[in-house]
Amino acid sequence: MTVISRNPADPADRLVDIPAPGAFAAADAVERARTAQPGWARGGAAARAAALGAAATAIEAASTELADLAVREVGKPVAEARAELGRTVALWRYYAQASYEPTGAVHEPAAGPGLLLTRRRPHGVAGLVTPWNFPFAIPTWKAAPALAAGNAVVLKPAPEATACALRLAELVRQALPEGLFTVVPGGATEGGALVSAADVVSFTGSSAVGREVVRTATARGIPVQAEMGGLNAAIVLPDADIEKAAQHIAASVSGFAGQKCTATSRVIAVGDALDPLREALAEALRAVPVGDPGDPATVCGPLISEAARDATRTAWQGLSVLAGGTVPDRGGWYAAPTLVEKAAPGHRLLREEVFGPVAALLSARDLDHAVRITNSARYGLVTSVHTADLAAALEGLDRLDTGMVRINAPTTGVDFHLPFGGTKASSFGPREQGRAALDFYTSSRTYTVSPA
Repeated sequence: MTVISRNPADPADRLVDIPAPGAFAAADAVERARTAQPGWARGGAAARAAALGAAATAIEAASTELADLAVREVGKPVAEARAELGRTVALWRYYAQASYEPTGAVHEPAAGPGLLLTRRRPHGVAGLVTPWNFPFAIPTWKAAPALAAGNAVVLKPAPEATACALRLAELVRQALPEGLFTVVPGGATEGGALVSAADVVSFTGSSAVGREVVRTATARGIPVQAEMGGLNAAIVLPDADIEKAAQHIAASVSGFAGQKCTATSRVIAVGDALDPLREALAEALRAVPVGDPGDPATVCGPLISEAARDATRTAWQGLSVLAGGTVPDRGGWYAAPTLVEKAAPGHRLLREEVFGPVAALLSARDLDHAVRITNSARYGLVTSVHTADLAAALEGLDRLDTGMVRINAPTTGVDFHLPFGGTKASSFGPREQGRAALDFYTSSRTYTVSPA
């Protein structure tokens, strides 16, 4: 296999074109990491905090360069790329301080003198398999907590984000001991070898690959988490601020060409909200700036590949198109933000994640009907509810079968200090981010200390 990474806005521009290193390279990286890890874990919280803080500083100093690299390699609009780098720096600093978090508790013995202790210890080597759509933030929100907890890291990025991952590693390694943070480029062979050798695995990507990662890791008896996408709904009640809801939804449908697991792909209008929302959302999507991701005004840039562009175009065929439904005549792999209606219950848009800037408008009789439509999907990542009724908002919080619920806010956007993850086919295993990530990258030990 050859690892190839192209500029999706200019496919003739190749950033990476190298032979894949093979399974042995992944296994060798794990062994080198396993050699480096014990000294890192024994070095103490202060040393780990200082190193992660230094990594944040190095990334911050290079943030303009890195944002431009994300624009070129994955087609991320430059304004969003800059925001991702800001979040990346903040994540390294957050987990630098998390090195000082308590790792256990002292308990009263059931009888007699002595101590009962619980203590969390690092697993060893964390194998991270990451996607291309957040080429700096996702590797960071996996690697930083793993390192803060005392693990070593081996990262296998998506081929489409290889240049970003290699540059991130160059910067991070300036602050870390040798062998502690390694990038292994490649595809399924390298990823499979990493999952077969690491001590703990974190994956973000497609459902099909995620299920295989889970099977391999669980068969080995090692901890695994997998984030595998969403089919996210925005519910709009008649009392909502329709114009504001339409702006939120349009941004969630079209931002970065809909290439986010938290993008909105189903819009459920409740009762009398249907007609005004149809008009407002179609108008908002038609107004979204589509074009060169290097232009600060661009919101919807290219899709990651020709195949992704074609799959998006196929998704709206045969449906009633309210906005978009076109492929701009320009270089690169573009598709206009698109809103459709009259999708039958079994239509692909209502069953599978398209990962493009297209959403289906649906109608519901009441909130109960909207909740049932939302929960009917096999995914359960995030739902937004737009309403001025606090009771309705609270009902949505309680009854929606999704890992995250956002009231009067877009489905996109997460707070990195809180747990991230979904239900059903969206996620497997413990949550990512926040304090939950430190728990995932450690195992709990119970100690009994009795007097001699």
